[in-house]
Amino acid sequence: MSNATERARARIREWRRDPVKFAVDVFGIAPDPWQIDAMATLGGDYDPARRLCMKACTGPGKSATLAWMGWHRLVCFAAKGEHPKGAALSITADNLKDNLWAELAKWQQRNEFLKAAFTWTKEKIYANDHPETWFLSARSFAKDANAEAIGRALSGLHSQFPFVLLDETGDMPIAVGRAATQIFTGSPRDAAIIQAGNPTSTSGLLYESCTKASEAWDIITITADPDDPKRTPRVSVEHAREMIRTYGKDNPWVMATILGLFPPTGFNALLGPDDIDAAVARNYQPRDIANAPIVLGCDVARQGDDSSAIARRQGRVAYPIRTLRIPDTMLLAQQFIREAKEQEADGVFVDETGGYGAGVIDAMRSLGAASTGVQFGGKASDYRYFNKRSEMYFEMAKWVKDGGQLPDDRELREELCATTFVYQGDKFRIVEKEIIKDQIGRSPDKADALALTFAFPVVKRQPIDALRNDRGARRDYDPYTV
Repeated sequence: MSNATERARARIREWRRDPVKFAVDVFGIAPDPWQIDAMATLGGDYDPARRLCMKACTGPGKSATLAWMGWHRLVCFAAKGEHPKGAALSITADNLKDNLWAELAKWQQRNEFLKAAFTWTKEKIYANDHPETWFLSARSFAKDANAEAIGRALSGLHSQFPFVLLDETGDMPIAVGRAATQIFTGSPRDAAIIQAGNPTSTSGLLYESCTKASEAWDIITITADPDDPKRTPRVSVEHAREMIRTYGKDNPWVMATILGLFPPTGFNALLGPDDIDAAVARNYQPRDIANAPIVLGCDVARQGDDSSAIARRQGRVAYPIRTLRIPDTMLLAQQFIREAKEQEADGVFVDETGGYGAGVIDAMRSLGAASTGVQFGGKASDYRYFNKRSEMYFEMAKWVKDGGQLPDDRELREELCATTFVYQGDKFRIVEKEIIKDQIGRSPDKADALALTFAFPVVKRQPIDALRNDRGARRDYDPYTV
C-alpha cells in the first residue's frame, strides 16, 4: 500500500469519527454552533442505531446541513465488500427535488474529489466505481400511501452502512419514520436515520419523534431566539426581535418559525393538494354562472419584491390571476379600473391593509370608479374568525371544497397549500403572511387577491330596463351558488 493511499484512508477514518472536520475540510465552511452540535452526534465509534432529529425555526440552513451529512455517510462509511446505501425523502417529491436534492448537487460542486468519485443524477447519487451498491437514491411516496406502501418506498437498503435522510418532517406521516427503522435490522455496523423539519404540526413525524419517541432520538432545537447564544445567525436578530415584539413569544407562528418550538396546538392545512387538484379539474360552462355577480379582488404590493394582483371570480369560477409590478399609485388604480370596466364587475375589493391600498382607492374614486377597501387585520363579520383575513380565507376554502373552479396556476397552488391556521382562543386564525413567505420564498399575492373576492357578499347589477320591471335587486346572494 502506498503512503498516499494510507494517508487517504487515515483521513477518511478521521472524518468518519469527526463529521465537523469532514464538512470543514471538504466544503470549506465555518459551521454554526447548532450545526456543530448536530454533526457531532454522528461521529465517534460505530453505532448501529443512530437517530438524529433537527427541530428547526425557519431559514437556518437545515437542508444544507442534511446534505453535508449525506455526503459524510457516502464518503466515510465503507468496508471491504460493504458500501453505504441511502435513501432521501421529503414531504413531496417536488420538495425533495427543489431543496435537499438540489443542496446535495450544490455541495458536490464545491469539491473536486466528490465530483470525480460520484455521479449526481435526478434520481440517484452513486459511486463511480460501485454504482449498484454504493448510492443515495431519491425516494417518494403517494399522499394516500399506507404503511405497507411507505415501507416499499424505503426498501433495498440492505447494507452494513444504511442511512435515511428525511427532510420537512413536520407534516410527514409517522409511518415514514417507522418504515425507516427497518434499516436497523440485520445487525448493521453503523446505520443512521437523520431528519429535519419545522415544528408546525402536532400530528407529524417530527412531533412524534420529539415527544413520545424522544428517548430514541438525539434532538437538536434550532432557534432564532435573540437571547439564545447558539441561535442561527442566518435569521437576523432585528427580524426576530421585531416578530417577538409584534406578536409575542407565545404566538404560535413565532414559536414555530422564530423559536423552533411546537405551539400548544399545531398548524392545520386550510386546503390540501387534493382539494386544489379537484378544483382545477372542474369545468363549468358560461351558462352555469351567467346569473352570478362578477367580483374583483385587488391586492396591492407592499414591498419591492411583491406584486400587485387582480383576481376575478364569477360564482363558482375563478379565472387566471393577473400580477402587476406598478409602483405608481395612479397607474395601478387605472389598471384596476380598466379591469373592472372590461369585466363589468359588480364589486371591486381593494386591500388597504396598513394603508398601502388607500392611495389606490382614493385615486380610483377620484376617477369616478367605485371600490371597497378591505383591512386584512380588521374585524371579521363572523365571530368565529380572528380577523377579516381569516374570515376571507375560510370562505374561500369553503368555496373550493363546495365546488369552486380554480385556474391551473402553480404559484396559486403553492400559496394555497402553504396557508395554514391555528385555533387562538375560540377563534380560527390564518397564520401570518410572513410564515407563508418564508416557506415558499415570496408573498402570497395571488391567494390574497382571490381571498379578497370573498370580503363581502355582492349582488349582481341588473340593467335599468330589468329594474323597472322588477321589485328590486337580489338581497340574498349566496357566493357558493351558481
